Amino acid sequence: MHRENTTEASPVPTPAPHIDGFAYHRVDVDPADGGVALNAAVGGPRTGTPVVLLHGFPQTHLMWRHVAAELAVDHPVICPDLRGYGASDKPPALSDATYSKRTMAADVVALARALGHERFALVGHDRGALVAIRAALDHPAAITHLASLDVLPTPDMWEVMHGASAAVGFHLYLMAQPPGLPERMIEASADAFFGHFLDIWTRDPAAVPDDVRAAYLKASREAVPSIVADYRASATVDLEHDTADRRAGRTLAMPVTVLQQDWGAALGFDAAARWRAWAPRLTHRTVSCGHFMAEEDPAGVTEALRALLATD
Repeated sequence: MHRENTTEASPVPTPAPHIDGFAYHRVDVDPADGGVALNAAVGGPRTGTPVVLLHGFPQTHLMWRHVAAELAVDHPVICPDLRGYGASDKPPALSDATYSKRTMAADVVALARALGHERFALVGHDRGALVAIRAALDHPAAITHLASLDVLPTPDMWEVMHGASAAVGFHLYLMAQPPGLPERMIEASADAFFGHFLDIWTRDPAAVPDDVRAAYLKASREAVPSIVADYRASATVDLEHDTADRRAGRTLAMPVTVLQQDWGAALGFDAAARWRAWAPRLTHRTVSCGHFMAEEDPAGVTEALRALLATD
């Protein structure tokens, strides 16, 4: 699974806060239109199944700080900031394709290859899980194992959101609007907007300490246009790509683990059944912690990922 680097991965100073024991790199992943580089924390040995961990909203790679350190005992681990987030580049959204999950998935595959890994396990939380799903559909030969934390594939997400219960996903509809108004509204009160989700989606506030929360808020307020573009793509081009794959009967061939809160019960759908249509080799687990499970229950998440990585 390892090969020599063919793309420059430039070391960068270690930020604060950071993942202890990890080196930081800036890696060029998309040479088009002036290039796009991702910030990535890299740790662990050179042997073992490589694992790439993709963060969610409104977070950065820091959300993996506990899980990454545990996995890095015996796995190469890569924790990037997604395109448009954290310290990664934020190209202007010239079209919905700029922040499509197809584009972001290609970034992740290019990142892993630049760091010497042709095949790797891929784990995503929230927005990162949508990128991981697309990577597994578009690049099945590269993805050995897939894990998704607390999300549904895009077509299923839109199908289960209806009636008054859809109010919980108001941000999905806000950021799906044409460019202009959503960006202005969020930029006018960015800390309140992003902080709202850190508050209501966390059952254990201590899981996101003050310095990490401040880092999330700073990164998010500096990335409003790209974050909105990421969400807007889920109502347009991402939905088109996923719907086309579903109609064609394409599924995820690799072992798949899904960790999910029981929000299916509140919205009236069977999350495991929705996922099973996409993933024949599915392990679906309902968790008791909040949405930010890698921070609230890192031991449980690590245990589930180790079980997945042990699956042939």
